Amino acid sequence: MVKIELKGLEFFAYHGVYSEEQKSGNDFLIDLCVEGDFEKAVQNDDLAGTIDYEALYELIAIEMQTPSKLLEHVVGRILDQVVARYAEIKAITVAIEKLNPPIKGKCKATRVTISKEI
Repeated sequence: MVKIELKGLEFFAYHGVYSEEQKSGNDFLIDLCVEGDFEKAVQNDDLAGTIDYEALYELIAIEMQTPSKLLEHVVGRILDQVVARYAEIKAITVAIEKLNPPIKGKCKATRVTISKEI
């Protein structure tokens, strides 16, 4: 099994329950980890034997453009899109952080993570 991770992908988006969040937006970080049999890439040094990081980023970027109230919903959509596109994935973890969320008190970020074995 080979693990591929994209960490700290930065986006500005309009996710949130409160109308202010939906209008003014916020900064988000995404972490993605996929596992699969990418041994061909290990052996042959060929992109065809693995998952293109740029393509993963583009899938995430598209989903981040669709406003949602809940981070859980955003993570679920990203997970579903990645799994639908790449049948070779055996496990996936997607996490999203909303930086400086509008809650009472100091909070650097809220984070939602979903993991799935395929």
